[in-house]
Amino acid sequence: MARSSVDSASRNVISDRVTAVRESATNVSGRELIMGLLFALPYLALFSVFLLYPLLKGLYMSLFDWNYFQPAQSEFIGAANYVRLLNDAAFWNALFNTLEFVSLTVPLIVGLSLLLALGLNQRLAGSRLLRFVYFSPYVLTVSVVGIVWTQMFSQDGVFTAYLGWIFHGSPLNSEMWAMPALVFTTVWWQTGFYFAVLLAARQNVPERLYQAAKLDGAGPWRMFRDITLPHMKNALLFVVVASTIFQFQVFGQPYLMTRGGPVGTTETLVLYLYQLGFQTRELGFGAAVGYTLLVILIGVSLLNYYLVGTNDD
Repeated sequence: MARSSVDSASRNVISDRVTAVRESATNVSGRELIMGLLFALPYLALFSVFLLYPLLKGLYMSLFDWNYFQPAQSEFIGAANYVRLLNDAAFWNALFNTLEFVSLTVPLIVGLSLLLALGLNQRLAGSRLLRFVYFSPYVLTVSVVGIVWTQMFSQDGVFTAYLGWIFHGSPLNSEMWAMPALVFTTVWWQTGFYFAVLLAARQNVPERLYQAAKLDGAGPWRMFRDITLPHMKNALLFVVVASTIFQFQVFGQPYLMTRGGPVGTTETLVLYLYQLGFQTRELGFGAAVGYTLLVILIGVSLLNYYLVGTNDD
């Protein structure tokens, strides 16, 4: 009888302690949640004001024939802006130019940055200086890059002086060479950043794997395929997705160097959107173009992840 009373008392004590621990954990988690929300509140406020509100307001504007001077008198037209977009030759021209720019720029940036990362990972004389040289263009702003390369490609520039027999004048004035000139400028400017990302990823690959592969008789290609690429896959996925998104949003280079010309051959989607918003003041239609670009970027990002990434990443 006494033993049963002791066991019952012990169980009650244990139960009380478990309840106290659970209540304490609940209180701690509640305090942590409140503290977390308080710390996140400044970011959430900035996110709501500068990102979420403009995002929702742009979607709202795309459904109206927006009155630039008197927004309250804007006429609701539903999906008419999107229907107009599908039949707009200027939009399709800008979309084609953007796709051409992306298809030329992204493979060159990814391939060249990977090649530089693998080459400068070696212990060579002057490799640190070369890393600095290849990365340094990326610290320049797009305005500086645009001005410098506009001068380089001008009628009296270096490219025209030595390769004028190919361009027959400034390449920026040629329907055939204006887009390749923008691609060249962009690759020169942005490769350094992605090169640094891939170099860091390559340096994180354990060297013992290559030593073991050499003992097994593996050649350079097999080591690259079976060791380097799998270990750098996440970095490569980032480079492909990020560079694709950035190139789809290209604006500064065509705006500063060609103004979308000659004859609209370098007019991109963002440049076209800018013209709609700030020149013709068709804000509703411009918002529809912006949301169409957003949908394209989401689709391209998912496609890149499907092609480059795997389900177990």
